[in-house]
Amino acid sequence: MKTLTTVCFTVLIFSSYSAMAQEHPAVTAQPNTVFVGADGKFEASPDTALVQFEISAQEDNSKAAYDRASKAAEQVRQILRSNGIEPKAAEIGYYAVQPVYDYRSAKQKVVGYRVNANVSLKLKDFSKVAPIVQQLSDSDVTNQSVSYTLEDVDVAKTKAVEDAYRRARELAAALARAGGRSVGQLSYASVDTFENVRPVPVRARPMAAMNMGAQQAAPTEEFSPQNSTVTARVNAVFELK
Repeated sequence: MKTLTTVCFTVLIFSSYSAMAQEHPAVTAQPNTVFVGADGKFEASPDTALVQFEISAQEDNSKAAYDRASKAAEQVRQILRSNGIEPKAAEIGYYAVQPVYDYRSAKQKVVGYRVNANVSLKLKDFSKVAPIVQQLSDSDVTNQSVSYTLEDVDVAKTKAVEDAYRRARELAAALARAGGRSVGQLSYASVDTFENVRPVPVRARPMAAMNMGAQQAAPTEEFSPQNSTVTARVNAVFELK
């Protein structure tokens, strides 16, 4: 009975070890090598401003709603042209014409029609953000927002990997010194990068609050866009001298 208990306990330990090995696969290091892992990061200023808004119009019939939305769209095109931007630079995310129902009645009577169009505009010149946001707020658009992001991440990735490798080599050197050895050339490495470049929304105030005179600064003026961070993980094997 004692022997059986010992065998079962050994099997449980082996099973637990196998499960841990599957969750954290080990790198097979050769003799006279050291394996280290390190994280690095690089912060970069965003290179793109994303202005998003909706053209929305509701009238008693679909034609009137369409005509009002068309007028609002023409206002947007004029705003873009006045700021040196071709209207085709703006992109339509969706366009919809929907009936509006009166749900207070059991018959759900149609009381009107609504036209909705979502528009997005990418700007590389941040100096144009404030005037465009202000002029759009004075036009017939809704749900306006501004966000900043980093689209060209290749340089940031390279910098993050370089930082991670430097940290990994420093760790390997410290470990080698503790053992009376020194670090040699790189034998193996793996790299993973992670991009934290999600757009950071900056909601514009409603039109009624924004339309307070030409002397008032825009909500985004003089503030700096939030930096984007790219991180990298480097696992490396170095030879020992």
